[in-house]
Amino acid sequence: MKNNIWIYLLIGCILWNCKENESNEQPDEKESTQPLVKTPAFNEDTAYYYIEKQLSFGPRVPNSEAHQACATYLLETLDQMGAAIEVQNFTVTSYDQLELQGKNIIASINPEAEKRILLAAHWDTRRIADKEKDEAKREQPIDGANDGASGVAVILEIIRTIQMAANKPQVGIDVILFDLEDDGVPEGMEYEGDNSETWCHGSRHWSNNKHRPNYTAYYGILLDMVGGKGAKFKKEPYSMAYARGVVEKVWGIAQRLGYGNYFLNQTIQMPSGYGILDDHYFVNVDAKIPMIDIIDYDEDFGDFHHTQEDNITIIDKKTLKAVGQTVLQVIYQESAGFE
Repeated sequence: MKNNIWIYLLIGCILWNCKENESNEQPDEKESTQPLVKTPAFNEDTAYYYIEKQLSFGPRVPNSEAHQACATYLLETLDQMGAAIEVQNFTVTSYDQLELQGKNIIASINPEAEKRILLAAHWDTRRIADKEKDEAKREQPIDGANDGASGVAVILEIIRTIQMAANKPQVGIDVILFDLEDDGVPEGMEYEGDNSETWCHGSRHWSNNKHRPNYTAYYGILLDMVGGKGAKFKKEPYSMAYARGVVEKVWGIAQRLGYGNYFLNQTIQMPSGYGILDDHYFVNVDAKIPMIDIIDYDEDFGDFHHTQEDNITIIDKKTLKAVGQTVLQVIYQESAGFE
C-alpha cells in the first residue's frame, strides 16, 4: 500500500456526502434481517501458511527471481484448485526510470455463472523500506507480510474452501492479483511529476485493458493489509462513494458474524474528505465495476508500514479469520439471492 493519499475523492464526493456522520450509517433493513446461509469455515491456519509460503521466496519485487518464483507458485496453486488461470503481462517505467515487468495473475471459478464477484489483492512488495528509522535498512526491500501477502492469502483460502466444499455458491468468482501496486515515490522524496501516477500500475493497466474486453462483475472486493494484529477496518471513502451498498452489505454481515470489533461502523476521516488511492479506485473509475477496499487504516497505516517490521510477526490468525469468513459469507449470501 502506498504512503500517500490524494485528492481523488472530488468526483466521488459528488456521489456521496463525505461529511456524513458514521454513527448514522446503518445496514439496509433487508440485509440485516436476511437469514445467514450455511457457509463453510474459513481456515485461518491455511491462510497463515499461504503468507509464509509467499514470504519464503523473498521480497516479491518485480524483475527479481523471487517475484518470478512466487508468480509460478501462485499460478500453480490456483491451477491445482481447479481455477482457469491466465497472466496479463505489462511493462511500466518507474518513478526512477527503471523498466519494470509486471504480471497480473487472473483466475476464475464457475466461469459459466452470469453473476460474478471479483476478488482482488496486490501480490508485489516494495523494493525500499522508505519509512525505516534505521537509515541502513531503507534501501532494502520488505517482506510485505501484511502489505500484499495477507490479501493474497485470504483469497487463496477462500478459493480453496469453495472448491473443497460440498455446497458451492452459485455465483462465479474471479480473482485478480494485481502487480506493481507498491512501487511509488518514496516517503520524503522530491518528485517533479505527479506522485499519484507512480502507484497501482497493475490495476491501472487491467482497468484499461481488461483480460476480456466485455468483462464485468456484479461488484468487487479488494483486500489490502488484512492480517495485522489489532486491525480495524473502517469504511473507506472511495468505497462509500462508488459502492456504498456493497460496503454496507459486507460490514453488516461482518457484524452479524460477531466481527464488529474488526469491522467498525465508522468511515475513515481524511482531511478534506480524501480517499485512499488503492487498486479499487481504478477498477471503479476506469473499469466501471463497483469495488470496495477492506483495508486497515486508523489515522495512518501503522508503524510497520513500508518498514522491515512488515514481516510474519505482525500477522494475527484471528484477523485473517475475521476477514476471510466475512468475505466467504458475503459470497454465499449472493447465492441465496441476497441483494
